[in-house]
Amino acid sequence: MLLELARKRKTVRKFKKEKPPLSSIIKAIEVAKEAPSGINSQPWHFLIVENEDLKKSIREICEKKEKSFHEKLSGHFKEWLADRGITWEKPFLSDAPYLVIVLCDKTLPFSKESVWISVGYLLLALEEMGLGTVTYTPSGSEELMELLKIPEKFRIETILPVGYSDDDKKKEKRKKVEEIVSFERFGGRSS
Repeated sequence: MLLELARKRKTVRKFKKEKPPLSSIIKAIEVAKEAPSGINSQPWHFLIVENEDLKKSIREICEKKEKSFHEKLSGHFKEWLADRGITWEKPFLSDAPYLVIVLCDKTLPFSKESVWISVGYLLLALEEMGLGTVTYTPSGSEELMELLKIPEKFRIETILPVGYSDDDKKKEKRKKVEEIVSFERFGGRSS
């Protein structure tokens, strides 16, 4: 059941060395491409990286940007990350067997919204196949665009490190339906 699959899915930042079959990634992308999109533009493109040297280069670029980002953090966000041990270091970018870099054709209408719907489909498809991931959104991706030879009309929306989970952390608690649903007007309750 879809609800049980969604309840089971969690963010994974640690991966086993064992490499899943590439066909599993392709099958998950087949699911993702079925997502709805504004004017049926299908503005997504999925770039799969498994080359170890290329993954290391991606990690180096991302960590350089992350370090600068983390130095500027303060308040609740900084505390939230610290409580979970999340730092500027991103070992999952080189440790995961695959990186699926999700691109958005920014020249098409409703592209960002459409791509993120497809990412949701992709996350559930990966979960169904027993694969874990984290939606990592790199800051300042100009160097990545150049490294990966991505045409200018695209934007990197997220990088999904994909593999078998070796992460024993629990899924973050979710709000109850009653906390996030209103009727008729915001804050309205059913009678």
